Amino acid sequence: MGTRLAARIMTAVATTGAIAVLPPAEAHAGAIGSTPVATFDYQVGGVTMKVPTGCMFTHIIRGDGKSITYQNAGVDCGFVGALNAGFCNWRIDFTYADTDNKIYRTSRGKTHTECKINPMRDHAPQKLPRYGKACAQIYVNGVRRAGQCHHITK
Repeated sequence: MGTRLAARIMTAVATTGAIAVLPPAEAHAGAIGSTPVATFDYQVGGVTMKVPTGCMFTHIIRGDGKSITYQNAGVDCGFVGALNAGFCNWRIDFTYADTDNKIYRTSRGKTHTECKINPMRDHAPQKLPRYGKACAQIYVNGVRRAGQCHHITK
């Protein structure tokens, strides 16, 4: 039980810290959400890489109605997670779905071959044709490892 409490406290502190350093919002609405990146192993050039617990995937969005003025997603690691070699062969995709959960737009990120402990991607402002949700996902070696979505409503 102590490990779960420590993880919850770490998440709350990390989210509060992230919110505290954000520039003032330019739009009327916004959202920030984080989800843990589960522990996983993967191969890079015959070497087994391990991503331990302690990493969070965060998606930030600002805008007004169907207009997104700012969007960012990335991974932050703390405790044991901060000691790993990072994420190699990673990319971050942004997707947009309508209220029936049908994806109508995907912005596939560039695959980065370098290993990075804190992969991050900004995305250009978007004018959405309909309400629904905006999501971000991180892929490592072509495998989806975490995702986070925000609903876009009236």
